Amino acid sequence: MSRHSKIFIGLILGAIAGVSSNFLFPSAPILLFLQQYITDPFGKIFLNLLIMMVIPLVFASLSLGVAQIGDLKKLGRIGFKTIMYFLIVTTIAVTIGLVLVNLIRPGDYLPAETKTKLLTTYKGQAVELKESSEKVEFGIQTLVNIIPRNPAAAIAKPNPDMLALIFFSIIIGIALTLIHEEKAKPIINILEGINDITLVIINMAMKLAPYGVFALIFSVTSRFGFDLLIALGMYVVTVLLGLALHLFGVYPILIKVFAKYNPILFFRRVETVMLTAFSTSSSNATLPTTISVSKENLGIPSHITGFVLPLGATMNMNGTALFEGVTVLFLAQVFGINLSLGVQLIVVLMSVLTAIGTAGVPSGSIPLLIMVLTMVNIPAEGIAIILGIDRVLDMCRTVPNVIGDITCAAYVAKSEGYDLKL
Repeated sequence: MSRHSKIFIGLILGAIAGVSSNFLFPSAPILLFLQQYITDPFGKIFLNLLIMMVIPLVFASLSLGVAQIGDLKKLGRIGFKTIMYFLIVTTIAVTIGLVLVNLIRPGDYLPAETKTKLLTTYKGQAVELKESSEKVEFGIQTLVNIIPRNPAAAIAKPNPDMLALIFFSIIIGIALTLIHEEKAKPIINILEGINDITLVIINMAMKLAPYGVFALIFSVTSRFGFDLLIALGMYVVTVLLGLALHLFGVYPILIKVFAKYNPILFFRRVETVMLTAFSTSSSNATLPTTISVSKENLGIPSHITGFVLPLGATMNMNGTALFEGVTVLFLAQVFGINLSLGVQLIVVLMSVLTAIGTAGVPSGSIPLLIMVLTMVNIPAEGIAIILGIDRVLDMCRTVPNVIGDITCAAYVAKSEGYDLKL
């Protein structure tokens, strides 16, 4: 049985077991015991095994990617294509979300008593998140912080500064192209060794994937319950519809037009990436799988996957940007705040920009989302309304995030004259 089939079975069984447990005995001690001492720890161990290798993988693959491109003019050309693709496709995603939320108006369906109950239940979490959002620096300082004074300190934090790591890796790669080949070769060999080691460890970790996915999905589904899903039904429908339209509507067109590749074959070959992204809710944790599948299943050259995909895991958050746009307007509708077209355009801009700075970890977008809410005068405490369902939506929006990275890599490869594997 193929790996993605095993992962899919683990996902389905975990979802069935979790939903059934929540329905039959939501507060039973045995369920709390399972969550606290078995599924939560095992799921986190699996997630940590993947995330553990992200920093060495990003550093090695990005530095190698830049060094293998060699020509700085070619690097500039590929970099320009990549960034423009990220910005344009992310803008399309946000626009889809805003059109849907204006048409469906999910905020009008939320009863006042449900709003009050959710605000009370998740008030504590909302306050903590608001405090953490106030520590986030966004603006010109974000640009300054991309260049780290101490690269080691930037990645040693609990939430590593991935933009700083990316900048440092690119600079190392550029330097390797500028020094004499004999001096550069030993460093390139070390980077290739680090890259190979990380991929071996990741393949070892992925053998646990079916069980890790079961544990992660069980923990989520056994907690949120259908009552919350029903209460926020129209909001959930709006977000999922937007993500589905972007994933299965926009991406196939981009793959067909720009990469000249069969969309159905494309989705078949990236199944493992989609399942891993859905279960881990993390672009960073999925990155090793994304790189491996892009090279082996699609035939995208290593210097392009090594450059585009680590950038995408940090900067290309299509699903997250769509989710942010929908959530801002949904909460505006809940609180009876009418946002003009001009303000909605600001929401589009801020959703695109904040998505670039979003941490590629579960629920990494929430602090920046609070910042956008505050900017358009929506009570930041309103985030409590969607906190209970956020992990489920996070799983869903991570899929278009990572698939968007692969579509970009496929487009760049094709535009550079490479043919994808048929």
